[in-house]
Amino acid sequence: MFLRTFATKRLLTHSGKRLSGSRAHARSAQRLSSPFSSDAGDASSNETGGKSQSKSDMLHSLANLSDDEIVDAVNAGKISQYKLEKELKRSLEAGADPDCHRAVRIRRKWLEGKIKADFESASDKSFPSLSPLDLGEDADALASALPYGKFDFHNFYQQVLGKNCENVIGYVPIPVGFVGPLKMNGRDYNIPLATTEGALLASTNRGCRAITLSGGASSFVFNDGMTRAPVLLLPSAERACAMKEWIEDPSNFERIKAGFESTTNFGKLQRIKCSIAGRHIFLRFICTTGDAMGMNMISKGCMEALSIIRDPFPDYELLAVSGNVCTDKKPSAVNWIEGRGKSVTAEIVLSSKVIVDVLKCTVQSLVQLNTAKNLVGSAVAGSLGGNNAHASNVVTAMFLATGQDPAQNVESSNCVTLMEAVNDGNDLHVSVTLPVVEVGTVGGGTGLTAQKACLEMLGVAGANRENPGENAKELAKVVAGAVLAGEISLMSALASNHLVSAHMKLNR
Repeated sequence: MFLRTFATKRLLTHSGKRLSGSRAHARSAQRLSSPFSSDAGDASSNETGGKSQSKSDMLHSLANLSDDEIVDAVNAGKISQYKLEKELKRSLEAGADPDCHRAVRIRRKWLEGKIKADFESASDKSFPSLSPLDLGEDADALASALPYGKFDFHNFYQQVLGKNCENVIGYVPIPVGFVGPLKMNGRDYNIPLATTEGALLASTNRGCRAITLSGGASSFVFNDGMTRAPVLLLPSAERACAMKEWIEDPSNFERIKAGFESTTNFGKLQRIKCSIAGRHIFLRFICTTGDAMGMNMISKGCMEALSIIRDPFPDYELLAVSGNVCTDKKPSAVNWIEGRGKSVTAEIVLSSKVIVDVLKCTVQSLVQLNTAKNLVGSAVAGSLGGNNAHASNVVTAMFLATGQDPAQNVESSNCVTLMEAVNDGNDLHVSVTLPVVEVGTVGGGTGLTAQKACLEMLGVAGANRENPGENAKELAKVVAGAVLAGEISLMSALASNHLVSAHMKLNR
């Protein structure tokens, strides 16, 4: 009721003066260059005071406001940007043709202002000079912003040439939305997610709200090391054991380390774990890789290291630079136990009030369900790294939006979700732990315009010049925070039996 009253007043008022009915309709006809309803410029409809074919009072009223006026109303809490989307959907379902493009434009403009404010409050961040949500259609905007209207396909095809794809025949548009703000580690994040699964963003956004209302989450990287494991064949198991002993000698390791690091400015070899199977030896190199995900970096270093190992062991045969003990793009116990890339955890204590008011369930129901589903159920299934509700959903959506390797979702979605009653059972401690988050902010798909724009929304695009590696670590923390939000919301929907109704409403 308040929204309708506000919009009606704006329709009839200009520069603080109330307009007569005929002047209001004349003004309306002049200001509908990009209306929410496709027929709103129909003179007969407006002159007779008839409703727009949008079949929505809200959309009909907002058509008479400028983009800036609607953004101001959203910021003032008078219009919900999410309700605007609901009204657009209802209008489409009623057989009308509302201006969805304008809705996206307004949402971008509103979100850009929020992100700017978030960056201003962060002492170590500054908003990019070329906005990742720029609404312009000039060359600079098209080359730096997340596309929403025109698409610079010429620049895009040049970017992927020789880097990201061969035999190119086109591109597949995937919608990008956002969730947030997610308050975490003292910052507010508005997180881009690319997906075609309806309800995912709405659900994750609810989790973000619950976290933010409870004071914010904390996230930490507790291990950092990309891996590559060449497999070598020696004449005998005895020689394989001798190689293991030689590599593990500290002085020999230092020689290998020096050779490895001579091939890269950012790769730092931490250790080599040797595993033997008969005459085969698998050398699992573990190294930090700066802000890159680092697979190419570590593979190059491995080849130099192997040349040093050949001096005392000229009789080995290199079967493959990757022997599946890495382990890349496959589920494995070694990753689950020892980690790969960034090992991250995120936690929050949710108040019972937020659990009841926002999540529509109770502390006890969530604890019981988490034990039955994520712990016992996953054990019965024999799941490896699958002690969670749907970590893969959020990880994949973030990977697609930010230019990560989507195939690494296989191991990057390994996650254990824990829920424990605290504070005499009144509140809930929730944590997610992901031992294998393989992300980077340079290299791969992170340099493509759209994906780089999404990284810029988070303040982590490119290399961190002052503290190499910190951008990739921060991205890994945001991944964990987003997974935490997704887990909280889905588990709550299951605990209250709202999952099916939500999907029928949003994902039909």
